[in-house]
Amino acid sequence: MTAFHDLRSSRPLQIWPGLIARPLHGQEATLAQIELEPDVVVPEHAHANEQTGILLAGSLRFTIGGEERNLEPGDGWIVPAHVPHSVQAGGDGAMLVELFAPPRHDWAAHE
Repeated sequence: MTAFHDLRSSRPLQIWPGLIARPLHGQEATLAQIELEPDVVVPEHAHANEQTGILLAGSLRFTIGGEERNLEPGDGWIVPAHVPHSVQAGGDGAMLVELFAPPRHDWAAHE
């Protein structure tokens, strides 16, 4: 077993239509590279995982607990556990990295 992983060669998981994730699952958290297709909408939802992220490319319109923002590369967010949130990718799509704690064990259904 190795501590190193190559996300470029990992099989992407379709979490929502138009949203794929390449996760690294650790004991205490999941780190994921996420790609959203242009104009994809992830409907409002909530989960037990705190979700921290940073936008690397593209744009997002993110709503967290009723607060809405347009995000550009370099912008970040924190979604506390159980807080409703939704997102829409801009016309060029988006690439981001998110950390989920505790790990996203529910993603195993997508693998």
